[in-house]
Amino acid sequence: MRRPVALRWIAVAATAVTSAAIMVALPSAQALAADNLSLGAGADGSSKASGTSYGNVRDGNTGTYWSPASATGYVSVKWSSATTVSSAVIRQAAGGGSISAWRVLNADSGSVLSSGSGSPSTITFSATSLKKLTFEITSASAAPRIAEFESYNGGSTPTSSPTSSPTSSPTSSPSPTSGTGTPTGAWPSSKGSVSISSTVDVSGTFDGGMKTYCCIGDGSQSESQDPMFSIANGGTLQNVIIGSPAGDGVHCEGTCTIRNVWWNDIGEDAATFKGTGGGTSYVIGGGAKGGSDKTFQHNGNGTVNISGFYLSGSGKLYRGCGNCTNSYQRHVRIDNVLLNDIDMVAGINSNWGDTATITRVTLTNSSGATVCGKYQGVAKGSEPKYLGEGWNDANCKVTQSDITYK
Repeated sequence: MRRPVALRWIAVAATAVTSAAIMVALPSAQALAADNLSLGAGADGSSKASGTSYGNVRDGNTGTYWSPASATGYVSVKWSSATTVSSAVIRQAAGGGSISAWRVLNADSGSVLSSGSGSPSTITFSATSLKKLTFEITSASAAPRIAEFESYNGGSTPTSSPTSSPTSSPTSSPSPTSGTGTPTGAWPSSKGSVSISSTVDVSGTFDGGMKTYCCIGDGSQSESQDPMFSIANGGTLQNVIIGSPAGDGVHCEGTCTIRNVWWNDIGEDAATFKGTGGGTSYVIGGGAKGGSDKTFQHNGNGTVNISGFYLSGSGKLYRGCGNCTNSYQRHVRIDNVLLNDIDMVAGINSNWGDTATITRVTLTNSSGATVCGKYQGVAKGSEPKYLGEGWNDANCKVTQSDITYK
C-alpha cells in the first residue's frame, strides 16, 4: 500500500540519521498517485531474484523492490490500452549493485527511447504512445534493486526528491525502429544480384539496396558451413535478400540489428545470435522461407527481439540452444509476426530460466503448431528433453488472446 508522503519523509530522516552513506531516492510531494502512470499498471520482466517481485516497481512503496536474478535484466510496466509517456523515474533501494549502463525501450516496437551510463534517475524522451515501457539494465556490478519504475507524461514528472542517487547524463545511441507494419507475406522484388564466395564482415551499417546476395555452402543442415554475413557487435544488416544456398546464414557476434532482411532459403539457420555480453538484438521486418528446423538460433545470452517478421515453411521461428558448449539464460520477445506452415513459434529452456514474451502472432496453416515449447537444457553432446507447451507462466509469457489462427 502506498504510504502518505509525510510518513515517507519521516522514514528518509530516520535513514539519514542512522546511515548517512545510504542514499535512496523517494518521491517528492509533486509525485502524487494521479501523476505516476505506473501506479495501477501491470508489470513483468526478464527474471527476478528470490523474494522480489515485478509488481514492487509500481506499488508506490520504496520499501519493496525488484531485482534481476543476475547483474543484468529488465522490468516493464504495461497498460491495457495505449498510454502516452514522456519520462520515467528510476528509484533504487539501498544494498543492490551499481548500474553502469541502461536503456528505456518502447516494448511494443523494441525501439530505444533513451539510454545512458551510470546510475539513472529522471529520464526524459519524446512523448510516445505505447502499451508497455521497459527499463533494461545492460551492465551492473551486481544485481541492482529497483524500488520504483515511475512513468509520467508532460509536466507531471517530479523535479526533485528529498535525497537522490547520483546521476549521469544519458548518452545517445542508435534506436532500432519498428518494422514495416503488419507483415502480409508479400515477397520483395530483387534489385540485382551480388555473387560472393566468402563471408561478408559487417561493422557499422551494411545496406544491401535490396539486392540478392548468393552463394555460400551446399544448402545442407551442416553447422560447419560459413555464414553469408558476420555482424560485429553493434552492427546493422539491412535491405538484403539472401539467396540459396546461404551457408549458415547470418552470425551476430554481439548485439546487432537485422532490418528488412529476406531469406529465399533458410538453409541451416537464418541467423545465429552468439553474443555473450548481454543486451538485446533486433530482427525488424523481413521474412524467411524453406527451413526444416529453426529459423533464429540463440546460442549466446541476452535477449532477441523479433517484430514485423514473416515466416513460411519452417520448423521453429526461434530456439534457444539447449545443448551448446556454454549454458545461458536467454530471453526472446516476439511481436506482430505472420507465421505460415510452421511447427513451433518459440522453443526455450525452462530449467535455465529462459523466457518467451509473445504477442500479436498470426498462424496460418499451422493449427497444430506449438506456441511456446519448454525444453530441459542439457550439456553438449546430449539431446534436450521436450517438457511440453507453456501458457501464461513464468517462462511462457503468452495467452490464447495473443494468437490468431487463420
